[in-house]
Amino acid sequence: MLKPSAFKLSEFKLNATQKRVIQHNFHRMISAVKWVVFSIVSGILIGAAGTLFSFSMTFVTNTRLNHPWLIWLLPIGGLVIVGCYYVLHDQNDTGTNLVISAIHSGDHLPLRMAPLIFVSTLLTHLLGGSAGREGAALQLGGSIGNGIGRLFRLDEKDKHVMIMCGMSAAFSSLFGTPLAAAIFSMEVVTVGIMHYSALVPCVIAALVAHGIASLAGIAPETFVIAQIPDFNVINAVKISLLAILCALVSILFCITLHGAEFCYKHFFKNSFLRIFVGGCIVILLTLLVKDQTYNGAGMDFIARCMEEATVRPEAFLLKIIFTAATLCAGFKGGEIVPSFFTGAAFGCLFGNLLGFSPTLCTAVGMISVFCGVTNCPITSLLISFELFGYEGVPYFLLSVAFSYMLSGYFGLYHSQKIMYSKFKTNYINRKTL
Repeated sequence: MLKPSAFKLSEFKLNATQKRVIQHNFHRMISAVKWVVFSIVSGILIGAAGTLFSFSMTFVTNTRLNHPWLIWLLPIGGLVIVGCYYVLHDQNDTGTNLVISAIHSGDHLPLRMAPLIFVSTLLTHLLGGSAGREGAALQLGGSIGNGIGRLFRLDEKDKHVMIMCGMSAAFSSLFGTPLAAAIFSMEVVTVGIMHYSALVPCVIAALVAHGIASLAGIAPETFVIAQIPDFNVINAVKISLLAILCALVSILFCITLHGAEFCYKHFFKNSFLRIFVGGCIVILLTLLVKDQTYNGAGMDFIARCMEEATVRPEAFLLKIIFTAATLCAGFKGGEIVPSFFTGAAFGCLFGNLLGFSPTLCTAVGMISVFCGVTNCPITSLLISFELFGYEGVPYFLLSVAFSYMLSGYFGLYHSQKIMYSKFKTNYINRKTL
C-alpha cells in the first residue's frame, strides 16, 4: 500500500497542451451559454412580434373578404407604401434579398425594416394584393435579430448568426413549423453549405417562438392527405413525373417574377407611378377572373384543394401572374405561400388528369415547387412532415430530390448563392438566376 507522502504535487501539474484544452472547453461552454441566452431572448421577442403579425394578418384578410370593394383602394395603398419607405429613406429596400446579403456579404440591415415591412404587408393584404406573408416574417425576424446583435455589440459574424436566429423565430411563429424554420434560415443563404454554427441558436429560437405562438392560440397549418397509395414502381414513376413538371413550374415562377420586375422598372422609372400602375393591373386581373381567389396569400385555396381535390386548370398560371403583378410593382409580402398555392393547384390538376390521388399530388406539388424556387431540399422535406405527416415520406423524398436537381440555378432570391453544382461535386459559387 502506498503512503500519501509517496505522491508528489508536481505529478498533478498540467502541461501546456492540457491547459489549452481546458481553456478551449471553457470558452466553448461560455459561448454555448451565450447563444442559449440570446436565442431565448430572440425567440421571445420575435415570437411575440410574429404572433402579433399573425393576428393582424388574420384580421386584415377577414376584413378584405368581408369587404371586397377594398381592392379598388389598392393603387392608393401602394402610394402609401412607397411614401412610407421614402420618408424613412429606405426606398431602395430589396426585401428578403437584403436579409440574405446581410448574412454572407455584411450588407447593412436597418432595424426600421421591421415596422416598415409589418405595416406595408398588412396594407398589401388588406387591399387585395397577391402576396405571401413569409417574406415579411424573414425581414421582420432578420432585422430584429440584427438589432439585438447591435444592441449587445456582437461582432459581425455573431450578428450574422443573430439574423438567422431571428429569421427562424419569425418563420416558426408565423407558420407553426419549427423544424423547417430552424433549418431554412441556414439553408437558404448558401445552397450546398450550411452554417451549422447557427444550429443551436436557430433551433432554440424556433422552438421558443413556436411556443409563444401556441400560447397565444395560433394553431399550426396542417393538412390531411385523404389517400396515400402504396409506394411501388408505377406510383414512383408517376410522382417523379409530377416532380419533374413541378421543377419546370418553379422555373416559370422565378422567370415570371424576375421578368415582371425588369419590365416594371424599365417602363416605369418612378416608384410611385410603378406601384400605382401595378395596383391598377391587379384590379384589372381581378375583374377579368370575376372573383378574388388569387388575391391575398391563398392558404384557403390550398385547403380547398386538399378537401375537394378539384381545381381550375389555369389556376396555377393565374396565381403566378397575380403574384408577379403585385410584388414586382413594389407591394410587400412574400413569395413562398404563392409558390405553395401554385404547386398545390398544379399538383391537384396533375392528380385529376392521371386519376392518381389528387390530394397526395397537391401535397407533393406544394413542396416540389417550394423546393424549386428556394433551392432548399432539407427544409422542403421538413415542411412536408410538419404539414402532411410522415405517411407519404417516400413520395416526398423522391419529389424533393427531382425538383431540387432539375430546377437548375433559378431561384426567388438574387442574393442566394449556389456553392456547389447540383449535377457534379464541383464548387461553383454563383448567384441564382
